Amino acid sequence: MHWLTLATAIAFEVAGTTSMKLSEGFTRLWPSVAIFVCYAVAFTMLTLTLRTMGVGMAYAIWSGVGTVATAIIGYTLFNEPMSAMKIACIGLVTLGVVGLMLAD
Repeated sequence: MHWLTLATAIAFEVAGTTSMKLSEGFTRLWPSVAIFVCYAVAFTMLTLTLRTMGVGMAYAIWSGVGTVATAIIGYTLFNEPMSAMKIACIGLVTLGVVGLMLAD
């Protein structure tokens, strides 16, 4: 069950971060509202995850997967540049997250 709550926390964190970009510096109402709603859900679900998973493991996975997903969204939706170095670093973060999951 903790994997489901963690996945939900990650999804809402990524949605909140994407909403930051879409809010254009809090100048657009609904994306601005979405930031706060998404982060409230993300932190609630992360807190629930911590009932059954260690904080180091949960936070590392939450932040690592969120970072990779947000980088991919930046590239695909917002046409942000993606260099070979960025791809390599995303791969390293991914390997770190997989390693942590396997160590559990």
